Amino acid sequence: MGIGAEGARTPARELFSRRAVKEGRTVVSLRGVQTAGRCRIEVGVFPTTGVGLDAVPLGPYDFPGLDEAIDFVEEALLAFEYLGCSVHSGAEERTLRAVPDAS
Repeated sequence: MGIGAEGARTPARELFSRRAVKEGRTVVSLRGVQTAGRCRIEVGVFPTTGVGLDAVPLGPYDFPGLDEAIDFVEEALLAFEYLGCSVHSGAEERTLRAVPDAS
């Protein structure tokens, strides 16, 4: 959050969110937010094994402008597409699928 002219906190403004999905499971989420004149990318990586719901946060990654932030996100999502993921706009709850027993 940024500090306004009167010392009040100004909320971050969401610019976009994207997620990469493989086999019906979200594997990464990327969220762009505007904070104090900078663009921040918040990243959450979801485990591909196990049944945990919680994303592992990476970053955040700060960029001086929107163009640099978008370049970063586009490159990251392109890599996930090469790995067989589909890319979706917006945030969505991660769905769990049962993991078969190893026995």
